[in-house]
Amino acid sequence: MKNRIDSHQHFWKFDPVRDSWIDDSMLKIQKDFLPEDLQPLLTENKFQGCVAVQADQSEEQTDFLVDLASKNDFIKGVVGWIDLRDKNVSERLNHFSENKIIKGFRHVVQGEADDFMFRHDFRNGIRELKAYNFTYDILIFHRQLPAAIDLVHSFPDQAFVIDHIAKPDIKSGNIKSWKKDIIEIAKAENVMCKISGMVTEANWNKWQTADLKPYLDVIFENFSTHNLMFGSDWPVCNLAADYSKIVNTLEDYISQLSNQDQQQIWTNNAKSFYKLDI
Repeated sequence: MKNRIDSHQHFWKFDPVRDSWIDDSMLKIQKDFLPEDLQPLLTENKFQGCVAVQADQSEEQTDFLVDLASKNDFIKGVVGWIDLRDKNVSERLNHFSENKIIKGFRHVVQGEADDFMFRHDFRNGIRELKAYNFTYDILIFHRQLPAAIDLVHSFPDQAFVIDHIAKPDIKSGNIKSWKKDIIEIAKAENVMCKISGMVTEANWNKWQTADLKPYLDVIFENFSTHNLMFGSDWPVCNLAADYSKIVNTLEDYISQLSNQDQQQIWTNNAKSFYKLDI
């Protein structure tokens, strides 16, 4: 398959103040990561394109990604950021809807209080997305899944995708509560899930495929192959594995699936969810 889509990666020009989340435990990614760094990896691993996802909570980040996409046609879509809590959120959405490369938005909810997704102002922003056919990426830790379950049920017409399989605690091997909540949220017809970000929830230096398998099993037992998409989470993945190893790990896991199901996961689902022009 030569037309794969990486549904989740990031670009940035590293700024130690703005990007303070990239602390000294992450020296490998304390530098710039730009399209010219990613393109060879995509080509090597048979990817046609990617979706660039916000890494900083500012409209400047959204504009930065849009600018990169205008100069690099392999960037097929952008998931940006706006303040969904802003009383003028509709006005901002209308502004960004004029640029068709923007497919949706994300907020770093993992950095917020566990009840953040119940906030009235946040939900008002979510309510406004549908009018512009914008998607929403759910970035949370596993303990925030109950709030996410309520959110997706409260907005059944909104298209959601869970980033990084909701960040279970793979390093410790804890799976019980995450599994229970994944089983529940997977029942929602308006929710997809990105197979991404797993290695950085495991032991960065010692993880093995066997550590990931129980979590992948839960995902594949509960989500249809029509609701799953691959994301590298590059360059964050570099903390625990290079790009090819991320790809190869999923290749091996899904090798027994039909070619059609594999095509759904590598390409078709991201294309349809984000309405990519490919």
